[in-house]
Amino acid sequence: MAREPRIVAELGRPETPDETAARKAESSRVYRSSQNVRNLVAALLVTLGVVVVIMFAVPRGTPPAREPIDVAAVAERVSSSESRVVIAPELADGWTVNKAGIEGSGSVRAFTVVYAPSGVDDRGFLRVAQGFDADESWPARVLSGAAPQDTVTIDGITWDRYELDPDRTGNISVAIATDAGPDTVLIYGTAPDDALEETARSVTDQITALREEAE
Repeated sequence: MAREPRIVAELGRPETPDETAARKAESSRVYRSSQNVRNLVAALLVTLGVVVVIMFAVPRGTPPAREPIDVAAVAERVSSSESRVVIAPELADGWTVNKAGIEGSGSVRAFTVVYAPSGVDDRGFLRVAQGFDADESWPARVLSGAAPQDTVTIDGITWDRYELDPDRTGNISVAIATDAGPDTVLIYGTAPDDALEETARSVTDQITALREEAE
């Protein structure tokens, strides 16, 4: 027995075939739309789950420690490539070498070694720069125009000690310079006086040798 056409309450009469087709089409559209939303939500949840698994499952570890810089070896290579004697400063335990190599400062090239305290909470640094064939004004240019205040003798070597204006030199609080034959050795940074003097003593023999070679 055939079903009676559905009566539409708002119309008070049975649906026409066109109305029935339109209703079913709309129901199908709504169903497909809801399925799309569900699928999208499910895909997002799966993606989030994968990310969480990767974050917690993949071992992170700590990055490998950086290989220590051998200042003497770097100085030897630079000496060979530059065909000149290059100093190799040293600092005691408590300081590490961050960088060693040739740097340029205007018209003067310099072999520069940068030291930093090895303690996690320690602050400061020391740079030792050997300016190749540097003129007398080179230290002042490096130190933002600072002028020598007086001299200090360390291990028999007389050094110019510079008067520094923190507003102009930034974080540089100590600086000394001396001639080394045709070159100039400049030690500067933020460090205690004993570290500065220790660094100067480590290059005494090398400075003396450069001076004797130039005579």
